[in-house]
This record gives sequence, C-alpha cells and structure tokens, in this order.
Amino acid sequence: MRRFALAVLLAVVLLAPAATAFAASPAPSTIAGGDPRSAGEGPGLVGTPVVAIGIVFGLGIAAAAVTLAYVRLTGGPRKPD
Repeated sequence: MRRFALAVLLAVVLLAPAATAFAASPAPSTIAGGDPRSAGEGPGLVGTPVVAIGIVFGLGIAAAAVTLAYVRLTGGPRKPD
C-alpha cells in the first residue's frame, strides 16, 4: 500500500506542471497578408492539379520505358537449357 501511495504521489508531482498548457490565440494573424481561413469552406485546389497528374503519368511511362530498356539490354528472360 505504501508503494502505491508513493507511486501516486510521484505521478501527481510529475504531472502537475503539465496541467497548464499555453496555446496560440484563435484570432487570425495579419502578419503574412491576411487570414487564409474562410467561413465554412475548405481550402480548395491550390496550384495546377492537371499538370501534377500529367507529371505522375509521365513518371510512370518513363519508369516503364527504363524497365523495358533494361530488360532488352540485358538479354531478356532466359530460356532454360
């Protein structure tokens, strides 16, 4: 029982300073050109998603081409002798 009381006391002493946490203010910041938050709307699309999708497809085609070139240059699949 004495060990339990000591453990509880130690936990209270160690966790007591964590009871108070300071956070940022919910007020909008005006440092970098205004408030980017909107009233009830999501952020929307930023940038050019069509270009990003095109880049992903281009990378896929390039990876397939490099793989095909590697297979052809190394002799392709071997036939069992």
